[in-house]
Amino acid sequence: MNPIDLTLEISEKLPTFPGSPKPQFIPWSKLKTDGYNLELLFLSTHSGTHLDAPYHFDKNGIKIHQIPVKRLVSSAILIKRKKKANQAITKNDIQSFEKKYGKILENSTIIFATGWSKLLQKKDYFKKNPGLSTSAAKYLVSKRINLVGIDSPSIDLGTNSKFEVHQILSKNNILILENLTNLNRITRVFFRLVVLPLKLHGATGSSVRAVAI
Repeated sequence: MNPIDLTLEISEKLPTFPGSPKPQFIPWSKLKTDGYNLELLFLSTHSGTHLDAPYHFDKNGIKIHQIPVKRLVSSAILIKRKKKANQAITKNDIQSFEKKYGKILENSTIIFATGWSKLLQKKDYFKKNPGLSTSAAKYLVSKRINLVGIDSPSIDLGTNSKFEVHQILSKNNILILENLTNLNRITRVFFRLVVLPLKLHGATGSSVRAVAI
């Protein structure tokens, strides 16, 4: 498999979670006057395709700079389940997958493809997105997985304002990867995933470059 970019492009047109700032590229130095071009970047650490550190929802969780590199390069499992607005990924969805492909092993990385990323520019992208049910999240915790990712803006349903799934996963030291794209280009169930956040000291998360190999 050739490398597949699973990352949204960060620009000033990138849709952002309600209440979060839009990315801004601020010109700083110019080739004509300074001898080189340089810009400043202003954005949330949870902009675009991004990784949540457990600290995002758990005061005792590890921060983004504390995540071991070995957790960022992992064997991943792609679970394709088309979901509509406000429709949850259930425990039964995961168990049905296991019946076909075998039990999910400890330290696995699980990626859910719902098809929601194609609605990125729609007004309900952040309000009605699919996500995990709490029972599905607790089931993944029982599997002691490494990371869970999804092609929607949140691992929680858009209607879940309490972020219950975030809390369940974060308190169990499970990394969360959100806003993936191009998952339809992955033709295999099992693949290698590389997720590279910036090593931001003390941060709750970071935009990433995510690549399937």
